Amino acid sequence: MSHLSEHVVVGLSGGVDSAVAAALLLEQGYEVTGLFMKNWEDDDDDEYCAAAVDLSDAESVCSILGIELRTINFSYEYWERVFTQFLDQYESGYTPNPDILCNREIKFKEFLEYAKTLGADHIATGHYVGVRQNGNKTLLLRGRDAAKDQSYFLYALNQTALKQSLFPLFAWSKAEVREKARRLGLSVYDKKDSTGICFIGERRFKDFLRNYIDSNKGQIRDLDETVVGEHDGLVFYTLGQRQGLGIGGAGEPWYVVRKDMACNVLYVTQGHEHPALFSSWLHANELNWISGSTPSVPITCTAKTRYRQADQDCTIESIANGRTLVRFGQPQRAVTPGQSVVFYDGDTCLGGGTIVTCEALVQTGDNTLFHNAKEKLSPKHEARKDY
Repeated sequence: MSHLSEHVVVGLSGGVDSAVAAALLLEQGYEVTGLFMKNWEDDDDDEYCAAAVDLSDAESVCSILGIELRTINFSYEYWERVFTQFLDQYESGYTPNPDILCNREIKFKEFLEYAKTLGADHIATGHYVGVRQNGNKTLLLRGRDAAKDQSYFLYALNQTALKQSLFPLFAWSKAEVREKARRLGLSVYDKKDSTGICFIGERRFKDFLRNYIDSNKGQIRDLDETVVGEHDGLVFYTLGQRQGLGIGGAGEPWYVVRKDMACNVLYVTQGHEHPALFSSWLHANELNWISGSTPSVPITCTAKTRYRQADQDCTIESIANGRTLVRFGQPQRAVTPGQSVVFYDGDTCLGGGTIVTCEALVQTGDNTLFHNAKEKLSPKHEARKDY
C-alpha cells in the first residue's frame, strides 16, 4: 500500500529503535519528519542527561535517511505534569513510574498536538507494541518480541492517541532492529539502550531525590516492633527491597514490607518468601480502559504488577468510583503502591491503573490509600518551545 500522501512525524530520541522506526516508515512510502523532544532542563552540561549527545545522534540519523529534523522543548510541560507528580508520590510513600505518565502527557499528547501543527496525519515512535482496528475501536497489542514488549508503559493511552499513532517495530525483535540499523549505516546501531529514569541517569537515586525532597532518618523495625537498624529516609525505600538496608546479623536477608510515613518507621522481615511480602489481592485507582468504556465485571484476565513480570491470572471483581479490586489466582510478591497493574486479554492490553493498597500492607497494619497530590511545587522553568 502506498502512503505517499500521508505525513508522519516520528519521535526521534537519538536511539536505535526510533531511528529504525523512521527508516521503516520511509520504506513504506510515508512522508517522514523527525522530531527530537527535550523534556528535561537540569544538568544539560554533565554526564547524567546527555541531551546534546542524543540530539547529535538524531541529527546523524536524519542526515543519512534524508529527512528533516525538528526540535521542541517540552521541559516545562514535563515538570508540571510528570515530575511534580513524581515528587508528590514519593513524598507520600509510594513508588511511582514516571515513564507511564510521560507517555500519556508528553509523548502521546503534547507531541501529538505539536505534530498536527506540522500537518501530520500520524505520529510514530520506536515502542515495541502494535495497534489493530476492531470496528470503531483501536486495540493496543503486545509487541511480538516478548522480551521487548512495552505495552505495560502505554496502558494509559486513550483512543484519540492510539488512532493516530504508528508503531513500526510491532513485529520486530531488538536484534533485528540493530541489524537493520547496521545495514542502513546508522551509527546508533550499537548504541546502548537507555535505562532507568532519564532525569536521574547514572546518579545514585538517593543523591538525586535529596535535591528535591526533605527526608529524616528513622528506625527500622521488624514485625515484632524490635528495632533492627536505622533508615536514611523512607522515600528512599520500596516494598520488597533487599539492598541498602544495612542490617547485619545472622539468618536470611531482610526485605522491606511496609513504610509507616506518619511515624517515620521502616518495617522489614527476613526471608525472600516471607508471607508478609505476598498479596492475593490489590486495589487500584486512576483507571484507564483502552476501549474508552468501563467494562462489566467480573472479568477473568491476566495482569502484571511490574514491567518484567510474567502474566498472572486474575479476576477484576469490582469497578466503582474509579477504583477496582483485583484478586489473583496465586499470591503476588512485593505488590507496590504507586506502580501500575496492567490487564491483558491474550495479546491485547485492556488498560490498567495505579496500585493503591494490597493484602500484604493491610496484614502488616497499613491500609493507607493513595491520595490526591499535594499542592503543586512552583515550576522551575519558564515555558519554552522550539530551540
